Amino acid sequence: MALRTATHIAHLRAPRGAAASAPLTRDPDALAGFLADAAYLPGGHAAALVRPRNEAELAAALRSSGPFLPIGAQSSVTGGATPYGETLLSLQHFAQLELEGARVRAGAGVSLSDLRGYLEERGACFPPVPTFEGAQVGGAVSTGASGPATFKYGGVRGGVCALTVVLASGEVLDLERGQVRAHPDGCFELRGPAGTRRVPVPGYRMPPVPKCSAGYFAAPGMDLLDLFIGAEGTLGVITEVTLEVVRPLPRRCVALIPCPDEARALALTAALRALALEGRASGRPELPDVSAIEYLDARCLEVLRADGADRRCAVRLDRADGALLLVQLELSEAQAERALVDLESALGDGPPLGPLGRLARLLEAHALLERSELALPGDTRRAAQFLALREAVPSALNARLARLQGGGQPQLSKVGADMIVPFEHLPQALAIYRQGFEAAGLDYAVWGHVSDGNLHPNLIPHRPEDLEPARRAVLEFGRAVRALGGSPLAEHGVGRSAVKKRLLRDLYGNAGLEAMRAVKRALDPDWKLAPGNLFD
Repeated sequence: MALRTATHIAHLRAPRGAAASAPLTRDPDALAGFLADAAYLPGGHAAALVRPRNEAELAAALRSSGPFLPIGAQSSVTGGATPYGETLLSLQHFAQLELEGARVRAGAGVSLSDLRGYLEERGACFPPVPTFEGAQVGGAVSTGASGPATFKYGGVRGGVCALTVVLASGEVLDLERGQVRAHPDGCFELRGPAGTRRVPVPGYRMPPVPKCSAGYFAAPGMDLLDLFIGAEGTLGVITEVTLEVVRPLPRRCVALIPCPDEARALALTAALRALALEGRASGRPELPDVSAIEYLDARCLEVLRADGADRRCAVRLDRADGALLLVQLELSEAQAERALVDLESALGDGPPLGPLGRLARLLEAHALLERSELALPGDTRRAAQFLALREAVPSALNARLARLQGGGQPQLSKVGADMIVPFEHLPQALAIYRQGFEAAGLDYAVWGHVSDGNLHPNLIPHRPEDLEPARRAVLEFGRAVRALGGSPLAEHGVGRSAVKKRLLRDLYGNAGLEAMRAVKRALDPDWKLAPGNLFD
């Protein structure tokens, strides 16, 4: 196959499919289930809901009067999928899946759960996905979301090989990574029957961290494909994504490690990270190949016990006084077959033979072995129970917030942060989060992807008066995180959150926001797509 030379010019095409009116409803009862996302912002309302079945129907809808808000599972925690008068644009009919060698083509409406099941049946996986499997492929790519396995595999952005995007004009872009790169002058050209449009590249510098979902991607010589990843539906509607998969499917085990204090949890995380990085750099397969480490603080554990999640997951949390770690390790087929031998050797008098034995010795050195439990490869039920604890925390807090809203405090909303720092600065950042909330007398919990330095300090609201001091605290966290070389917007995006919009402005300045608006005007001059996301 002949290789194409990269150029800064992209060619638009006409939409495919039979042109017809997409199914549309304005029925208030039908719309009622689409008026809020996981941010629990009050006051959501929509003009209509349209469900196009192909590109042509989608293009026809976009050419009609707007504005439109593309939605998936509406699992956004930033309000980015809460409508305020737009027509909702569902991609549920874009649900194709096709595995071609090391790549999978997925429609935007495919859930991450269906993607995982489809790939696992074929001996493959796509590790960078977020933890919430109800989310959809299009939403994950559009928000630049990533999950716990970023430590080993990088974020979702790096796994995207190709995109199909329908612009607000109804024209279609087919983009493959490496084929369209920004001109040295800092622009792209999009050419179609209606003429040529110039799309500028913003000139701001993004924080050099593994995750940064902070407005439009920008870098000298960047790929045009990256402009749409993390754009939160404001530049075009992603209909299809091609992802690079991992084959063969790694054998995974999960360690549940209750820690007596936060310091022990962070020290063990640092040691595991160091071993994994050494193993990958030196090619030593006997070292633990850690793909992800999740962290839940003491307040999270109190919430889990109060909510009964420990009983539902058949997990004892009484030994976790300070924090809980969930460590995911990957093994080769041969290592998985010798897992018990490896453990028995390490627990006896023999030398550790492989990664699980070395993990056991490390836990023993940190006085955590007796507290810990391991789900071995093949014990998918137990591994799922462990990992369910992680998702049970935001679910329990969301349920509390919903009860308070329904109990006469509708003005309450979620206030939380999604911040990342270089790992060596994580203890300092965590201390800043705690000091900020405690100085304001607020209830809070912290959890997240500790192996990346990406944690989520969240307010646990009890009354409306908690909201404003919590928002001020989050803005202070953002300033501190920037000073530590991190990003105050790691993986959840900006959405319609006033606090996150302020974090974005503080990150890039007013000039940076104007650079983003210039991109928006070039691709969506009538401001049809997701108005109010990222900036007002």
